[in-house]
Amino acid sequence: MITEPLFYLVAVPAVILVGLSKGGLAGALAMLGVPMMSLVVPPIQAAGILLPILIAMDVFALWAYRHEWDARNLLIIVPAAVVGIAIGWLTAEQVSDAHVRLIVGLVALGFTLSYWLGWPRQGQTQPNTVRGGAWGMLAGFTSFVSHAGGPPVQIYLLPQRMSPRLYVGTSVVFFWIVNWIKVVPYAMLGQLGSANLMTSLVLAPLAPLSIFAAVKLIDRLESNAYYTITYFLLFAISLKLIWDGVTTVFGI
Repeated sequence: MITEPLFYLVAVPAVILVGLSKGGLAGALAMLGVPMMSLVVPPIQAAGILLPILIAMDVFALWAYRHEWDARNLLIIVPAAVVGIAIGWLTAEQVSDAHVRLIVGLVALGFTLSYWLGWPRQGQTQPNTVRGGAWGMLAGFTSFVSHAGGPPVQIYLLPQRMSPRLYVGTSVVFFWIVNWIKVVPYAMLGQLGSANLMTSLVLAPLAPLSIFAAVKLIDRLESNAYYTITYFLLFAISLKLIWDGVTTVFGI
């Protein structure tokens, strides 16, 4: 188990942010978990520590949104995500965490800018097999590499303008399935050793507290306010991911 105080100084707020995201308060916040913890431990170890915590969070989030999720969308994006996870597993040694952050950051930035600028102009979208398959596969890949599957899922689901709770519930069920699928390949890559699991256990009590805090906040937000906050945070996180990716890849 990790015992350095500096680790927990960074890991505790990281896990809280991930929990707020799991509870539906700006889903892209979950992407900050691995980058924040990577300040004090290697990225691959950060991902291994977070995976059991994410699975624990999924249990509480599922209970909170157990009656509100969209089966049609899940039937599209879950099978695609499985393909993305398989690609991530097969290319784990070739694709760096920095490259994934850069790619995800650019995609998320383009999505938020196109939304704010109103281009392409379109009304509310509907579930779509081709579009959902593409974004679902990307979500599976980025989720496997650095638990960064949030923006691809948001890019697909947000334009459908679901109610906040239906949108969050659909995302919760999706990532519950994805995280359990990741257990086997993560274990085979050596990311679920006893030291990491014990560290996860120490941090796990933060899961229900942060999730239910987010659920209460969502219930008090109007739909327009919720989407405004979500898009703004997605934009801010995209800039952070791009900066991290560029500085690492190009050695700035």
